[in-house]
Amino acid sequence: MTLRDDQIERYSRHIILGDVGGKGQEKLLAAKVLIIGAGGLGAPIALYLAAAGVGTLGIVDGDCVDMTNLQRQVIHFTPDIGTPKVTSAFNKIRAINPDVTVHPIHDMVHSANIRDLIRDYDFIVDGTDNFSAKFLINDACVMENKPFSHGGILRFDGQTMTVLPKKSACYRCLFKQPPPKNAVPTCSQAGVLGAVAGMLGTIQAAEVLKYITGVGDLLTNRLQTFNAKSMIFRQVTVKQQSNCPVCSSSPTLTELVDYEGPVCDLRS
Repeated sequence: MTLRDDQIERYSRHIILGDVGGKGQEKLLAAKVLIIGAGGLGAPIALYLAAAGVGTLGIVDGDCVDMTNLQRQVIHFTPDIGTPKVTSAFNKIRAINPDVTVHPIHDMVHSANIRDLIRDYDFIVDGTDNFSAKFLINDACVMENKPFSHGGILRFDGQTMTVLPKKSACYRCLFKQPPPKNAVPTCSQAGVLGAVAGMLGTIQAAEVLKYITGVGDLLTNRLQTFNAKSMIFRQVTVKQQSNCPVCSSSPTLTELVDYEGPVCDLRS
């Protein structure tokens, strides 16, 4: 084990875990994770991955902090209003853990940049709030063979699954294409309980840590859903589709597409 004395102290609760230990912590420190979206989901994901000692975190978001974000986007504080979200996130991550190298990318993902953005990372986390980004992330990750975590929230509900390209079902195996524009309400129309973002984001963060350390069973071929009003958690089996347009052995979708669509819905 090559950890410094201060790292042994900082990560002691990981190191004493039999399934993680010093070797697992070293894997975390060597890992590179890209979080797309620094909002409701990306905020708790970034905080927990930084605290866990994931060595390199990329944060992609093109928005600035506004007052309505503060109800659920816990990485941003009132003085951050008007600041780019990636700058706000960078400052908090560095304050939590100086071991972490942070790459803030003040931009939106689109078909022309996403493959280059994800290529150098070990794992991708989808913390976005719109259909266009969800499908784009799925397709780009499958094309680049990058494992990723999908997550979506609306009102009191959340859902997530982990995708290992070519080995498990992808997002398009479950949802072939985005719904018609304006078919699904947005968060600004329907609302979202702030804590739901934290509940789902921490599940996604746990999936990242499990993937890196090789501990436990990932949420592959399973869609995990929950409703915070009832506190009922369910899992839906998802099968890899032989005719999936992107992850099948004979894909029909070979170029990335930028869709238009609603934001902040459950399927997103």
